[in-house]
Amino acid sequence: MNWDRVERLIGSDNLAKLRQKRVGIVGLGSGGGFVAVSLAMSGIGHFVLVDDDVLEASNVVRHVADSRYIGQPKAEAVAELIRYRNAQAAIEVRHGRIEDNLDVLDGLDILVSGVDHEGPKYTLNQECLKRGLTAIYAGVYERGEGGDVVIVRPYAGPCYACWAAELREGLALSKSDPVGELDYGMIGPEGTLEAEPGLWLHVARVASAQADLVLNELLRGTDVYKTMPGNTVILANTELEILTGQISQPYTAVWVNIARDPDCLVCGDALKNHLAGDSQTGVSLDQVMSEAGLVMQEQSEEDKSDRTTDDSAR
Repeated sequence: MNWDRVERLIGSDNLAKLRQKRVGIVGLGSGGGFVAVSLAMSGIGHFVLVDDDVLEASNVVRHVADSRYIGQPKAEAVAELIRYRNAQAAIEVRHGRIEDNLDVLDGLDILVSGVDHEGPKYTLNQECLKRGLTAIYAGVYERGEGGDVVIVRPYAGPCYACWAAELREGLALSKSDPVGELDYGMIGPEGTLEAEPGLWLHVARVASAQADLVLNELLRGTDVYKTMPGNTVILANTELEILTGQISQPYTAVWVNIARDPDCLVCGDALKNHLAGDSQTGVSLDQVMSEAGLVMQEQSEEDKSDRTTDDSAR
C-alpha cells in the first residue's frame, strides 16, 4: 500500500501516529460506512465496528457496500471494504446492538456515532463520559437538505444530552413553531431525526465532515491540528434556513459553540451524586431524553426485525 501522498500531506510522524489509533464506529449505515472507509484511506490502523443490521437491496443506492454484500451484516461488509483499501488495518467486528457490546468502548481513542436513533446515542454518551472518551456524532436532515456534526469532549464542553437539549428540542419545536430559534430538520415520534434521506451524496457530505473532524481530533497536539471555530458545524446541502431569518446558501456551513449545561442530568451534579452512591439522585435514560424534548418508545420484537431502511444514517 502506497501512502506517499498522505505522508506528504500530514508528515511521516503523524501518519505513524494514525496507524496506532483505535477508532470505534457504532452504526455502519450510509454515514458510518462512509466514515469507516474514509478513515481507512487516511491511515487509521485499528477499527472496532458495531452494527446489528444486514445490508438490504434498498440500502445499496446509499451505502459504500454494493450488491455483492446483500444479506451480509453491514459491519462485516464494511470491514472487508476497509481491508481492500488498507490491508494492514486491524479490525474487530461486532454484529449486534451497542447496548450488548459496551466493552468495545474500552481502549478506544475516539468514538464515531453513525446511529440514527437517539436512544443509543444517549447510551453512548453516558458510557463515553464514564471513560473520558471523545465522541463525534452526526445527523442528516429531512430529504438530505443538510446535517450537523458535533464534537463531544467529556466535561470540556457539552455532553450529547446538553447538546440535544439545546438543538434537538429546537428541532422538535420547529415542527409546530416555524418562528422558533432553530428551523431545520425535525424529530419523529420515536426520538429519531425524521429524515427522508436525499441522495447518498447528501449523506456523504455530512459524513465527510464527520470523518475529517475525527482525523483532526486524533492529531490534536501535532503541527497539522486545526482549531475549529466551535463544537458544532451545521451544513446546508441546499438553500436552508438554519437560524430564523437567516438563509444559508447551498454548500455553506454555520459553526455553533454549544455550552455545557451545569444542571444537565447526565454530566451535571445529578450524575456526580449518582456516581458517589446517592441512589436517590440517579437518573434514567427516559428522564434524560425527556429533558431534551424527546420521547423514547419501546420497540417490539416484530418492529426490530421489520425496521425500515429509510433513516438517514442507513
